[in-house]
Amino acid sequence: MTLDDLRTGEKGRVVRLEATGPFKKRLLEMGFVAGAEVEVIRYAPLKDPVEFRVKGYHVSLRHEEAARIVVEPA
Repeated sequence: MTLDDLRTGEKGRVVRLEATGPFKKRLLEMGFVAGAEVEVIRYAPLKDPVEFRVKGYHVSLRHEEAARIVVEPA
């Protein structure tokens, strides 16, 4: 399951990132580290971007970026 599979209000725990290079570094710097709990706050009207809460911060990602974050139900 990936982060973009979660619905508004659902939570997941980061298992791994399917990303490399600068993109992976950016995700890690935003708090998407293994074990972090992530909650879906809201989807934009066309489901892009998506707002998440991770480590107390609100972060927006594009749909295709969220699809690179593997999660398990929290």
